Amino acid sequence: MEHQKKLRCQRIGCDATFTEEDNPEGSCQYHDSGPIFHDGMKEWSCCKKRSHDFSLFLEIPGCKMGKHTTEKPVLAKASKSPKVQVIPSTSAPVTSSSSKESCSRCKQGFFCSDHGSQSKEVASAKGNADIPVPCPPPKKIVDINEPQTCRNKSCGKTFKEKDNHETACSYHPGPAVFHDRMKGWKCCDIHVKEFDEFMSIPPCTTGWHSADPTS
Repeated sequence: MEHQKKLRCQRIGCDATFTEEDNPEGSCQYHDSGPIFHDGMKEWSCCKKRSHDFSLFLEIPGCKMGKHTTEKPVLAKASKSPKVQVIPSTSAPVTSSSSKESCSRCKQGFFCSDHGSQSKEVASAKGNADIPVPCPPPKKIVDINEPQTCRNKSCGKTFKEKDNHETACSYHPGPAVFHDRMKGWKCCDIHVKEFDEFMSIPPCTTGWHSADPTS
């Protein structure tokens, strides 16, 4: 009986020998796409298995099964990352501040093609200069014996500063709420229908009397 010549499989990751009569389906284990080499890493693009060591990389078993073949397969190329197109900058050259300051059109607030938006910047600076800066209110000097009326909500008592302390005033920090014929205070969440009842709701907070409340 004549022995058939053994052939070597050309699939990547197989490298086995076979004969035409002894080549059943599933006898070949291989990689159907090529490797990727990047920054010292080796990776099979078909199964994403990788290794830094080249010998270990070649020992990674194939991820596909089929028949042996003597034809070199056409490998599916691994997708490459798209190239980033660098767009050159089109910004206008920066001009010196001295040339802008000496330009007659920029000084008058007109548009100047040589200095771009300089006129707007000058106009903005001039506009900001015209806005008055609010001054803090002058501090009120109070005689500690002078009678004052407390302006805290629901208080209205007369007091002297010398007698004022942290629990002298009983009040509602507020605000008052009027909705759908109901009247109440948001601070203590009490609501009534009649105005007399609303005025009789007891204060929920204690503190200092204040003749000039902030709210």
